[in-house]
Amino acid sequence: MKSLHEEFAPGSVLTHPDGRTVRFIESGEDDGGRFIILEHRIKKPGPLNGPHWHPELKEIFKAEKGSMRFKVDGNDILLQAGEELTVHPKQVHQFSKTGEEELIVTHEIRPPGQHWKMFVLVHKLECEGKMSEKGILKNPLWLGIAWECIDGYLAGPPKLIQRIFLGGLARFAGRLGYRV
Repeated sequence: MKSLHEEFAPGSVLTHPDGRTVRFIESGEDDGGRFIILEHRIKKPGPLNGPHWHPELKEIFKAEKGSMRFKVDGNDILLQAGEELTVHPKQVHQFSKTGEEELIVTHEIRPPGQHWKMFVLVHKLECEGKMSEKGILKNPLWLGIAWECIDGYLAGPPKLIQRIFLGGLARFAGRLGYRV
């Protein structure tokens, strides 16, 4: 089986039904370790995810055009074109697109973990009509598969509960043949 980095070479683009795109720019390793760099282009204002955190991942967001609002450890931060924000491991964060101007943001993930796989899964689910317009999965079994790809945890429920419930849901869904 090919790795995600072999299967999706730099330049690969995921185009969602609402027109937003995720482009795989680069993957590699440097003095800071393994990384992937993605580009997101988003037209529609609104939330892009729920509050979550990663035990090991560091994410660097660089706004090239437009603006986005972050909530990081309870602090509101507006990121505008030309600005950069780093989200460190264990920081609870979420973000949304603001304004009517198209948002173009570069997203660097260190180490890459399963992030590209997560974007591929979300794209697959949206294109197959398995998510509502608000991004809610219509079948809860996909939630377990998605949870495995976020390389982290949802804010709120204790880690142990998430590992037991969502991890168990992921194992059950995998046995039934659910795959990215």
